[in-house]
Amino acid sequence: MQIPYTVEPRPDTGLYNAKLGVWLFLASEVMLFGALFSALILLRTGATSWPHGYEVLNVPLATINTMVLITSSVSMVMSWAALRLGDFGKYRKWMGLTFLLGLIFMVIKTIEYAAKFEHHLYPSHDNFMATYFTLTGLHGLHVLGGMIVIAYLLGPGSKMWMTEPERYTNRVEVIGLYWHFVDLVWIFLFPTLYLL
Repeated sequence: MQIPYTVEPRPDTGLYNAKLGVWLFLASEVMLFGALFSALILLRTGATSWPHGYEVLNVPLATINTMVLITSSVSMVMSWAALRLGDFGKYRKWMGLTFLLGLIFMVIKTIEYAAKFEHHLYPSHDNFMATYFTLTGLHGLHVLGGMIVIAYLLGPGSKMWMTEPERYTNRVEVIGLYWHFVDLVWIFLFPTLYLL
């Protein structure tokens, strides 16, 4: 027995199951990050003194990371478009680039964290560092989760392209939606933590 609506859209929503599922999941993620941003705003407005991010954080590295993630969103779209055109070879190149850019983001973030620890700046240092590590750490876990799925789709999951190409393309679209959400969260994190 095959699960219905893995390729064709459901008549009630107009979406196939995985796309509907990822939209519901992303809605819960919006609430999670929204709560954390709200906590940051409340802590910041209630604080008698609050450091500016650019005074204690590495803005040039964060700027590079912003460009890396924006580029990875473009490569993710290109990988999905290559599949839609039936070019699995181009898909692998674009998706591989997306994975590599995610890895570069994580390496830069690790360098940034190491510099904070070297200067004895831990989450327990003050409310600013606590919110910084909470927000960027949770975001980093989301990037890592996306990279794991991308690696699976490039590796053992790619066998599905031979048997169910449309369903495989849908899976790539779903991870693409997730990846764009992760990028969008960073677009809000970067100015909020580093520039304001």
